[in-house]
Amino acid sequence: MNRRSFLVGSVAALAAAQRLPAMASPAFVFARLRYSSGDWDYNPKVAANVLDTLQQYTTIPVHGQEVVVAADSSDLPAFPFLFMTGHKLVRFSAREREGLIRFVRSGGFLFADDCNHDVNGLFSLSFTAEMQRAFPGPRTLAKVAKDHEVYRSFFTFDGPPRTTHELNGWGDNVVHDYVRGIEHAGRLGVVLTNQDYGCEWDYSWRNKRFRTRDNTKFAVNLAVYAMT
Repeated sequence: MNRRSFLVGSVAALAAAQRLPAMASPAFVFARLRYSSGDWDYNPKVAANVLDTLQQYTTIPVHGQEVVVAADSSDLPAFPFLFMTGHKLVRFSAREREGLIRFVRSGGFLFADDCNHDVNGLFSLSFTAEMQRAFPGPRTLAKVAKDHEVYRSFFTFDGPPRTTHELNGWGDNVVHDYVRGIEHAGRLGVVLTNQDYGCEWDYSWRNKRFRTRDNTKFAVNLAVYAMT
């Protein structure tokens, strides 16, 4: 998806999915995926924090509020970026699965974050199974190389940033030095992270100034990758 397609899609997403008036300036929309199983609405402060980060470091216009879109919505392809989270079992209905397939094939980017930060946990295993049903093949959710463009799209990382949840030894007691993804037409369409970035970024953006290190910079890379 090129930048022009992203901008057109952003305006369409705002107007269609949330019945919002079309904006004079196209904006990045932080869209959260609502699905019929699991706790899809966990980590409620993530969107505001990520949008604040984009405003701090980039000139990308942003829509100021999170937009929630259902996995089986006909408006799903209008969103270039989708955030999905949860702890529990992931089971997509046939319509939800078909919607996500259309979303990825139309150039969308699904960022699925495992709140359990456990590759053998319920969310990770069930999401992986769902992706294998939707996108069968030997490269379904393969490890993303550390020199991938997603780590260079804005800030430079030598792989996925670690989180305090990993360092505290929760989940599977492993620090994951990789993320997994699904490519379509030469681009990542799905990324699954077991680092629990959702919990890592789930704090008021107003408190970011008190931190010695901004732990939300990787979100900029994900957003920029999704829109270019």
